Amino acid sequence: MAFRLFSRQPDAAPALERKASATGRIAALAAGAGRVIWSARDTGTLTRGAFIGNPVGFRAVRLIAEAAAAVPLVCQDSERRYDTHPVMELLRRPNPGQGRAELFEALFGQILLSGDGYLEAVGTGEGMPAELHVLRSDRMSVVPGPDGWPVAFEYAVGGRKHRFDMMGSPDPICHIKSFHPSDDHYGLSPLQAAAVAVDVHNSASAWSKALLDNAARPSGAIVYKGPDGHGNLSAEQYDRLVIEMESHHQGARNAGRPMLLEGGLDWKPMGFSPSDMEFHQTKQAAAREIAQAFGVPPMLIGIPGDATYANYAEAHRAFYRLTVLPLVTRVAASVAWFLSEHLGAEVDLRPDLDQVPALAEERDQQWARVGAATFLSDAEKRAALGLPPLAEG
Repeated sequence: MAFRLFSRQPDAAPALERKASATGRIAALAAGAGRVIWSARDTGTLTRGAFIGNPVGFRAVRLIAEAAAAVPLVCQDSERRYDTHPVMELLRRPNPGQGRAELFEALFGQILLSGDGYLEAVGTGEGMPAELHVLRSDRMSVVPGPDGWPVAFEYAVGGRKHRFDMMGSPDPICHIKSFHPSDDHYGLSPLQAAAVAVDVHNSASAWSKALLDNAARPSGAIVYKGPDGHGNLSAEQYDRLVIEMESHHQGARNAGRPMLLEGGLDWKPMGFSPSDMEFHQTKQAAAREIAQAFGVPPMLIGIPGDATYANYAEAHRAFYRLTVLPLVTRVAASVAWFLSEHLGAEVDLRPDLDQVPALAEERDQQWARVGAATFLSDAEKRAALGLPPLAEG
């Protein structure tokens, strides 16, 4: 007896074959397994994850920005140092909503978070601008010209764009950017260099939070042995046990609460392996890397395990000398050149090192050395201390 396996009508269209591997779905799911998932590297994501959502990044940025904004500035030209000057008057109250410290804190913060700082001059008619405003870096984009130099800046907010033309004089925007080896128009922020450490630190914090909330990994196992030797719970017993565990034995508020086990249930504790306990050291190492990317000694943020500096005062002095003063000097020079174009005369803005408490000891030693140098004239001593020459007469 013969069986027909399939039949085909003469006029019917041939059926399309579909072939699929039995393990295709498993392979597709496993394709991304084991891969490290990093956060995005755009300014908005980095700011949310590394500043708003990370205490180490937040403290490092605030520490640098506040310290840099508090450094006094002096205004001078090639002939004299000014006690009062239009530039200093403008910086004293740059706009109705901000004073000098608030303006520079926002400007330094934008540079630290994005690598770029944008200062807008408002009311640029004849002479000095009426106001200065710091613009958000994540909303600003550079419009390059045919030769590659910026011809305009576009500020986008709420689906609308405002264009700042940079082809005239004076410029309406002062763009201050950090060094970036592979980008011609935008700077490199410390957050981008520390992005991997930020992800590790945030993941370790999330792991710790999950462990406190709902035991991210089981601290033990409940073993059931029935009267007949089988280890299977009924559906009703299983649901009841799960509800009992979630309501009475999970979460920080139930920590240490004794467990009542009924017949057939036995508790088997499960400890953490040494590799599981290394997450705390990993978190501290990531915190140190974040602080180092910003140039903040970990000792100043309270991160243990760093013995680079002998004491807090030495770390504080190194923080000002290596991080704060270079940033203030670079930004002050850019702002001075920007305002000189509006003023029509070149002026120089620089930090007043004699009014920085952290550098008082160094400045005293320098003044003493220069003052005791009998081989230097008074004019050379003033130049060595960064002072302008004395006016004739």
